[in-house]
Amino acid sequence: MTQRAKALADAGPTASGDLDVPGPSAKRGALPILSTAPAKRPSKSARAAASIDSVLSGRATVGVFAVPGLLVSAACVPEGPATGDASARPAGTVAPSVSSTAGAAQGAQGTGVFEDDFNRSALGPDWNALSSKWAIDEGQLCVRAARNRGVWLNRPLPQNARIEFEAIAEAPDGDLKAELWGDGRSGATAASYTNATSYLVILGGWKNTKHVLARLDEHGADRLEIDVDPDSDDDRARPVAPGQPYRFRIERRDGRTLSWSVNDVEYLELSDPAPLSGPGHEHMGFNAWDAPVCFDNLRITPL
Repeated sequence: MTQRAKALADAGPTASGDLDVPGPSAKRGALPILSTAPAKRPSKSARAAASIDSVLSGRATVGVFAVPGLLVSAACVPEGPATGDASARPAGTVAPSVSSTAGAAQGAQGTGVFEDDFNRSALGPDWNALSSKWAIDEGQLCVRAARNRGVWLNRPLPQNARIEFEAIAEAPDGDLKAELWGDGRSGATAASYTNATSYLVILGGWKNTKHVLARLDEHGADRLEIDVDPDSDDDRARPVAPGQPYRFRIERRDGRTLSWSVNDVEYLELSDPAPLSGPGHEHMGFNAWDAPVCFDNLRITPL
């Protein structure tokens, strides 16, 4: 047992989680009781060897629905391990971009691709952690009980970019969360995270009961959400499975439309009439409430 795993075991079960009143589409009823023991994380080599056939074993269906002021689409997400890029560059490197075009918005990474595989012992100067609980463990960026005090990448994002990474829940509570185009320095100042500076994508939030795409307020009435139902035939309603790597991809190509995919399947899309961009909206980061989670293999490509 690693030192971190022993610490998690000694800490006992996770706390009650973020304070929230379920949204209007939330389903009533309890989820099946699952083990609260932290899941054993697969090694990087095991994740790299995962077959894409197991990720895309089901046929995805797509639906479109309307939200006032927003254009939203949703697609089924098959359950199973993600298939990230098996090749790893040294952590925090910038590589020439094959997809960037002349005139693309410039961040600190210029027209190159930024990658971080966290294969080192310390987080390093590229990152701004708002809580001392963020740490690198066995080549992954991990945290428990961050309480929405996230970790931000110091390098600015281009206005249009593709952001990819793996996220792993180590307990049945799920709660895989990232922030996009935020200010790079802010976190929650109260029990509920209602004052974000970013877009937020949350897979298995609220104790694995919702998948959410939100703007500035993860509890807002205008958030886009899919209710988790373990008994549903709809794959997109499945809860996050502990120990499974999920490959996130978030893209903004036109300065205003944010699309979120998991395991190469489109999940939610938001067309923002007042896009978050420019000063105060130039950074990405990872976040969480109370559950133990890890992140890995970050790749940012200017578009």
